Amino acid sequence: MQSLSDAELISILLRTGIKGKSVIEVAQELVNKYGNISAVAMQSVESLQKATGIGKDKAATLSAAFELSRRIDSQKKWFSDKKVTSPEDIANIFIPILRDEIKEKFIVVCLNTNNKIIKYEVISVGSLNSSIVHPREVFKVAIDNNSANIIVLHNHPSGNTEPSKEDINVTKKLIEAGKLLEIQLFDHIIICGDTFTSMVERRII
Repeated sequence: MQSLSDAELISILLRTGIKGKSVIEVAQELVNKYGNISAVAMQSVESLQKATGIGKDKAATLSAAFELSRRIDSQKKWFSDKKVTSPEDIANIFIPILRDEIKEKFIVVCLNTNNKIIKYEVISVGSLNSSIVHPREVFKVAIDNNSANIIVLHNHPSGNTEPSKEDINVTKKLIEAGKLLEIQLFDHIIICGDTFTSMVERRII
């Protein structure tokens, strides 16, 4: 996708041209009309409809795509500004995400050397025992994202704040695997509705 021109990228969203003009030509005229793709992205649906070959549906599609891109960029910036200093920092981010989940999810949170969040990835989803994951799965995410440290977390849909025997066992395995790979496990956090349990605070890590 990076090799495509601005007009080619827009043409993928437009999908069809108009009588006498290909979709690429319509897209290129749109870029030319506003100057560049950044300026196109700033236009309202009403403004986009004033361009040749852009009706209501195409204008709405373009506007939605640009808004999606803005939200992704905003989220990336939000994460890059978040420095993890305590279990509460992670809990405050993920409680709203996991609070109402009816399935158990296991998440790997990747941190850089400044303990800022690079990325998070869900690696397991299930109704029971999703906390039983293999260290290989966890550290593959860490290595792929060049993480200096990681935090893992999962939710208990039951609301039980107590770590299970399996939760403790997987935590210990992750600690050992992290030592071998020189990627520190900062914490294993369990989200339970609006509360959380930290393995660091429980002194399991």
